[in-house]
Amino acid sequence: MNNQFRHLKLQIDSLAVFRSVKNDVAVSRLCDLLEALADGKGPEETISIYSSVVECLYPVSSDLGDYVSKLVTEDENFYIKAVAAGITVADEIRRAVDNELSVLQTLAMLDAGTIKEAIGYDDFLPAWTNGTVDIAYDFHLKLNNIMQTGYGIFAKYDFFRLENGVIVPVSHPDYQSLDQLFGYERERNLIMKNTEALVKGTGANNMLLYGDAGTGKSSTIKAVAAHFAPQGLRIIEVKKTQLYQIPGIMEELSLNPLKFVIFIDDLSFSGNDDNFSALKATLEGSISGTSSNVAIYATSNRRHLVKESFADRSGDELHTNDTLQETMSLAARFGLTITFQKPGKDEYLNIVKSLAVEYGIEMDEEELFKKAEAHAIRKHGRSPRTAKQFIELLKIGI
Repeated sequence: MNNQFRHLKLQIDSLAVFRSVKNDVAVSRLCDLLEALADGKGPEETISIYSSVVECLYPVSSDLGDYVSKLVTEDENFYIKAVAAGITVADEIRRAVDNELSVLQTLAMLDAGTIKEAIGYDDFLPAWTNGTVDIAYDFHLKLNNIMQTGYGIFAKYDFFRLENGVIVPVSHPDYQSLDQLFGYERERNLIMKNTEALVKGTGANNMLLYGDAGTGKSSTIKAVAAHFAPQGLRIIEVKKTQLYQIPGIMEELSLNPLKFVIFIDDLSFSGNDDNFSALKATLEGSISGTSSNVAIYATSNRRHLVKESFADRSGDELHTNDTLQETMSLAARFGLTITFQKPGKDEYLNIVKSLAVEYGIEMDEEELFKKAEAHAIRKHGRSPRTAKQFIELLKIGI
């Protein structure tokens, strides 16, 4: 038995392609336990190691097979990246992968009862289970569907943001589903069609959503992104001060099998903003170009994105018209511009009515509309946001 433990420990140490699995905390402690048992250590030295293994497993799964399978299928190693990018992999590497998957299958089936028997402790010890799992099958299934599921953090999450130049996941994104959005069907359909083209790889446009505040521009982009997530779409939010990092992000994502929306919310610039030139170069004309699996979606309350003053038009520059044309050229570089205007009275009240049904508000329609109009006056105008705020206030009895 001791030789079996030592052999498995050495096999795990030999992992190369799936090296990060060996470095997982639970697996690493399990290796320490196998080594201690192989050396004939008694309960005084092994019980604590055993319990630390269980401590790592339980928050994720009480099933060791399930735990190991997740480590393998969520691993972000060079082999997965190469296959996803369509790069030819040497036969020797493929043989190594097959061997390592076999080793990890043995690890996944390691029985807690066998370990406890080897420890030689008769009192209670927490245990794990071993469900039916086929590590090699799960891994190759993952590879076959990698265009939709992705790998690494992109297999675990759908929404991301940029933090210190690094793409990090958003664990609990704030978004509405498509069936929670009312009005603006034509605008939403255009966004859906463009995003579907991105997902299918048939050629999508960079897109600017322009219009009044509260009309649902940002909500629509996030809802559409969530809708296409099962088909391999991910969304990364980039702040205006991070625009110069977009070329680097595109380079990083260019070989990824998934499709990405780089989302810039509430975009506007002052006339001498360096970020203006950075985004302009990214949209068209930079040496790095744009990746076919990435599109930029931006929202703004300003049609031309740049804050203008009368001084800009009557300043001391000799070629004023050239300067004005330059400030307007950024918006023109978006292939698709969609306008979200404030709704008229009828559309606003239709949104209120639909939201009332969704929230379970029971009120005479005439009274509902009267109160909704009064609320819009207090909130300086009709908008989907105003309608939602009004219904939420009714729901809580205010």
